[in-house]
Amino acid sequence: MKAFRITGIAPFGSMRQEFSLDIPANDKADAEHRTYSIMGSRHKANRRAISIESIEEIDPRTSTEPRVTHHFRDQIEAAGGSIAQVAEEE
Repeated sequence: MKAFRITGIAPFGSMRQEFSLDIPANDKADAEHRTYSIMGSRHKANRRAISIESIEEIDPRTSTEPRVTHHFRDQIEAAGGSIAQVAEEE
């Protein structure tokens, strides 16, 4: 599996907003299907209401999405840890 970053526009309540989602998937078609599934279940949006603008493969170490870090945890650890900036708590 690979990590993908999907960006697009979807209805969130009464407004349409941009979104960015990092997910593990087999290929771009699988990533697109998973995005429609996740967005539909979270926000009750139909597939035709969700507009995907880009799907790009990313390095799993650059993602802070728990779904990605969990799936690639062994590879991230073997590569020396994450590259993503971790926000400090104040």
